[in-house]
Amino acid sequence: MAAMIGGYMALNIGANDVANNVGPAVGSHAITLVGAIIIAAVFEASGALIAGGDVVGTIKSGIIDPAMIGDTETFIWLMMAGLLAAALWLNFATAIGAPVSTTHSIVGGVLGAGVAAGGWGIADWGVVGKIAASWVISPVLGGIIAASFLYLIKRTITYQSDLLAAAQRMAPILIGVMAWAFTTYLMLKGLKKVFPVSFLTASIVGLIVAAIVWVWMRKYVARVAPGLTNDKEGVNTLFTVPLIFAAALLSFAHGANDVANAVGPLAGISEAIMHGDIAGKAPIPLWVMLVGAAGIALGLALYGPKLIKTVGSEITELDKARAFCVALAAAITVIIASQLGLPVSSTHIAVGGVFGVGFLREYLKVSYSRMIEDIREHHHDGDGESVDAFLARFEAASVQDKGDMLRKLKSGGTAGALYKAERKGLQKIQRIELVKRTLLLRIAAAWLITVPAAAVLSAMIFFMIRGALLP
Repeated sequence: MAAMIGGYMALNIGANDVANNVGPAVGSHAITLVGAIIIAAVFEASGALIAGGDVVGTIKSGIIDPAMIGDTETFIWLMMAGLLAAALWLNFATAIGAPVSTTHSIVGGVLGAGVAAGGWGIADWGVVGKIAASWVISPVLGGIIAASFLYLIKRTITYQSDLLAAAQRMAPILIGVMAWAFTTYLMLKGLKKVFPVSFLTASIVGLIVAAIVWVWMRKYVARVAPGLTNDKEGVNTLFTVPLIFAAALLSFAHGANDVANAVGPLAGISEAIMHGDIAGKAPIPLWVMLVGAAGIALGLALYGPKLIKTVGSEITELDKARAFCVALAAAITVIIASQLGLPVSSTHIAVGGVFGVGFLREYLKVSYSRMIEDIREHHHDGDGESVDAFLARFEAASVQDKGDMLRKLKSGGTAGALYKAERKGLQKIQRIELVKRTLLLRIAAAWLITVPAAAVLSAMIFFMIRGALLP
């Protein structure tokens, strides 16, 4: 029974959580939906089996004290209730198209059943408080980092007059940074269960890999650049291969870490049944790891496309450069948070990164539209041809030249009162929205209630089990 519920939980992890790893790559058309599902399924299962670890904590993050559980049978049903509640909540969230944290779901499930079994004193409320803080920390940090990298790309590449020359300088550096981030992230979060790795060791190995990638990318970009168009589409092409690697590596690290959300409680139940002990940590048999790996891969294949489309294309429009920033932010945020001891959710980071990119696009679009209105305002006495000629030069100018042109325009002209039509134009500018607000509210609401909803559901399931099966 526990294996079936554990498999059901793994199925829902694959359906809901994996979308965050491959969604941006699919939304930017770096890879097809079918290709993303195949890559994610293979690397999620590989991460779970290769680096899933010999030992995981069955009581996630020290949420409850197993010593306060009266007997082994109560512990078994407690973990069963927590696992089932988390799986049901993830199933519901997937059905409504809300990407939520699988870790928070299992934490809520174990917390609710634990309180039902042992009272309020069984829980470590300090840890619960840190988890609540991560609801804000994760998406904000992910959004800021993703938006910062996108702004860097715009300033150094897409806002330059010769985009390909700028890309030849900056793209190898950016992809080298990604190589460092993913190597460090993979060693810290994916391979730490195979062999112990310090942050310093992971960073040094990451720098070596980054240097190799930078040298290789310089040669690669120099070779392919002559065949690319000198526009955004041509620049975006350079980020296709890094995005595919990012989707694969994120999936591997996710499989290594989050498979514990399905098989950790299952391993604890198995240990309690086989040896009659309530273990805070339990060795995971191979068959338990196989349940988790197979469940994640199957859930992704059957139900993953819904959330992949939500993350990849429904929140905001993603091109390859924007998706690259989201993937890079996911790795860097986890590295920073792990070193600072901040509790973060990979789901919240990835979705926060997508929102950060979308809101930056809105801000830049509004700012640019205001510039155009400003130009038209200062040309309202001129003929249409001079206005169009100035706008054409403005479009082709680099970001520095645009600033100079605006300063000269304002110093040489008189800013008269805006015409009625121009005021209407400015009002339209204020209403530019490149991020779906309805999705933002729905996802934020799902995040906020994940732990309490899973906890209440788990407590109810435990009380039903106790009433029917426990003395």
